[in-house]
Amino acid sequence: MKIKTGIDGLDEMLEGGIPAGHSIAIIGSFGTGKTTFAMQYIWEGLINGEKCIFLSLEEDEDSIIETASTFGWDFGKYLDEQLLLIKLEPEDAGNSVKRLEGEIPQVIRDFEASRIAIDSVSLITMLFENEEDKRMNLFALSKSIKESGATAVFTAEVDPKNPTVSRDALIEYVVDGVILLTPIEQQNRIMLTLKILKMRRTKHSREVKPYEITSSGLVVLAQSDIF
Repeated sequence: MKIKTGIDGLDEMLEGGIPAGHSIAIIGSFGTGKTTFAMQYIWEGLINGEKCIFLSLEEDEDSIIETASTFGWDFGKYLDEQLLLIKLEPEDAGNSVKRLEGEIPQVIRDFEASRIAIDSVSLITMLFENEEDKRMNLFALSKSIKESGATAVFTAEVDPKNPTVSRDALIEYVVDGVILLTPIEQQNRIMLTLKILKMRRTKHSREVKPYEITSSGLVVLAQSDIF
């Protein structure tokens, strides 16, 4: 079974969508549309009657709803019944860690969501002081989602020194799929490009494709080539 992302062109590249139960990472620098990707994925679930969870470390509930509305996605209409918006506070690391270790896994189990978006995993790992704690808690969160049966999207910042991997180079080893969003300079303008680096248990395009962030969300130009 495939889960549609709701992003025109990308589902075509994935031969129908993300395999159900997979977790995937959307990796990119700022301005590449990672949060928009996550919201668009959640919106596709909401309009198809699915229960969804959006966990943010950047925007609060009102801000998430307002941002979604700029693309024509009425998150407020589905709040609590079909949609849970969860905000963690990066500046309150102690409390956020406790919620990640206790409350959040329980919420995931109880709400029985079929789609989950985490924005962003880079900020989650910053809550922990050493690499072992980062790795252990990231694996624990991923395990909770996997056991719930939900299909999940994690966003992550790239490493400034190596823009083909995430900042901590951890999430790639946790998830089933990785999609890289990369801006490139072409003819005095910035072009956004997308590449599916891996996607377990499904055939997918290995080509680099341009995409746009439009007033209605991301659109991948699957029939176009990068020159």
